Amino acid sequence: MDIDVGKRLKEAREAKGLSQRQLASRSGVTNGTISMIEQNRSSPSVGSLKKVLEGISMSLSEFFSAEKEAGEEYFFASDELKELSPGALSKIGATGNLDQASFRQVGDASRHSLQVLYECYPSGTDTGEDMLRHEAEEAGVVISGEIEVTVGDRVQVLKAGDAYLFDSRLPHRFRNISDTDCVIVSACTPPSF
Repeated sequence: MDIDVGKRLKEAREAKGLSQRQLASRSGVTNGTISMIEQNRSSPSVGSLKKVLEGISMSLSEFFSAEKEAGEEYFFASDELKELSPGALSKIGATGNLDQASFRQVGDASRHSLQVLYECYPSGTDTGEDMLRHEAEEAGVVISGEIEVTVGDRVQVLKAGDAYLFDSRLPHRFRNISDTDCVIVSACTPPSF
């Protein structure tokens, strides 16, 4: 499912009755940043988009949510996972390569108290220079590859089979400093990413 990030941001901003300048002030970014995103002339990092969305009290999950389905779903095929990363590919290609980190959500997190993600970090990718923060706890297990995780002032390189668990209100960042892709399955409660 392709999502027009610029159009969606403009709709969300206008639904809250905010001007671009007001949203920029609330988010701690420039008015030009909001304008560039809304015109699809800039593809924000996950961290940058999250920072902007905090100005309208919206999570990434809410931002990328499709219209709610009538029935309850229990099972999801790989191609039914919802991409939460602006500008990332919606599926992992045959070679396993992506242009940037990919965060694919299981189901509609706005209907549950738990958010589960299938994350892929190609070599050299990260969640952005801005440290992430959100109201939740999160945990994950590295399925393959290696990832450098920063939580507050602590930095740890995790390998396949290693795991993490922390309060997401602490500033955090994920960065693949290895030569191979890293895959993580993570959970966040309540859904706030």
